[in-house]
Amino acid sequence: MATKQDTEQLLERQILKPPPLYQVALLNDDYTPMEFVVAIIQEYFNKDRETATQIMLSVHRHGKGVCGVFSKDIASTKVEFVLTHARKAGHPLQCVMEEV
Repeated sequence: MATKQDTEQLLERQILKPPPLYQVALLNDDYTPMEFVVAIIQEYFNKDRETATQIMLSVHRHGKGVCGVFSKDIASTKVEFVLTHARKAGHPLQCVMEEV
């Protein structure tokens, strides 16, 4: 028969950790127009124009701007959408995901 201590130890082992989160960031380059970056942030990250502009300025000034934090699958999908859109428009914009 299981003791209370055995049951507690079993429950502790069964507690699941939440999945890791990933931040999606845009990287600065010298060719992609600022207005295009703002439009990308608004379209793919659902940010208002003011917030999108602030993120774009972070990209411009600091080399990187975080657009959001998501689960791995969503972050990966957003990176692919942004990169595809940028390439179709002829821009070298880089978008990356990093574990938080």
